[in-house]
Amino acid sequence: MLGRTSSAPQGSARLAERRRVRRRRILVSLFVLFALLCAGILYELNQSAVRISHIQIFGADQSYADIAVAAMQGKYFGVIPRDSTFFFPDTGIRAGIMAAHPDVAAVSIFHNGLTGLSIKTSERVPIARWCGLAPTPGVEAYCYVFDANGFVFAAAATTTETVNSFTLYAPLDGDGLEPLRATIAHADDLPSVFDFARQLPSFGSPVTHIIIRNDEVDTYLASGTRITYVLGNEENAFTALTSARGSLNLADGSLDYVDLRFDGKVYAKRKVDSAQKTVNSQ
Repeated sequence: MLGRTSSAPQGSARLAERRRVRRRRILVSLFVLFALLCAGILYELNQSAVRISHIQIFGADQSYADIAVAAMQGKYFGVIPRDSTFFFPDTGIRAGIMAAHPDVAAVSIFHNGLTGLSIKTSERVPIARWCGLAPTPGVEAYCYVFDANGFVFAAAATTTETVNSFTLYAPLDGDGLEPLRATIAHADDLPSVFDFARQLPSFGSPVTHIIIRNDEVDTYLASGTRITYVLGNEENAFTALTSARGSLNLADGSLDYVDLRFDGKVYAKRKVDSAQKTVNSQ
């Protein structure tokens, strides 16, 4: 009985050792298999059949392809090519194109087979001209164009066509900013400001330019009349102006200004006699 009992622990130890050896062999085999698999994947990723070799640009400057090629130079972690059709840096390509060309609003990138890319860009729409803080008498303004978000993206040429014919004068967000790539202050208010300006031609004279200063807006008509109101209060200002339509002539240039800053009142000053009158708009 004692002999049988003493041999049991030895047999259990040998069995445990065999199991440990088996587990180590399995782990080593799995590691080798994983290493071979990774090596095979890396080998395949470096083959020309799955690497970008040609780029097609739709409706834009062909130099965009050079930006894409530059973004795909080198390798990730020194092993995975950046021009791999599976891992090419689409975000970096977009950022590079938009940084070099502020007039580009969006960049679409899609595969053209396993070895090609197609790139299509959308340009920003010029909403109007921005020409600084205010007109300077005797000095020709140097103007830029901006998009619907108030982003200034290009210098304006004489042939540049914009959605709105009038010019905007307004500060830029931040201090000491260059106009190009800056954003116009109060950009969120611009749609309402422009809607107000586009309604004014119904009174007989189109808008030539708009000046935003602090929280007030000066809208100048071709007739020479200035219309002033509080920024953000366009709807009430237009309602007041409409209610006083029968007492005001905005088309003949007889009015110096119309002041709509005060609720329920329309103040007007004539050019001839400099007389100021108040028109009750209620």
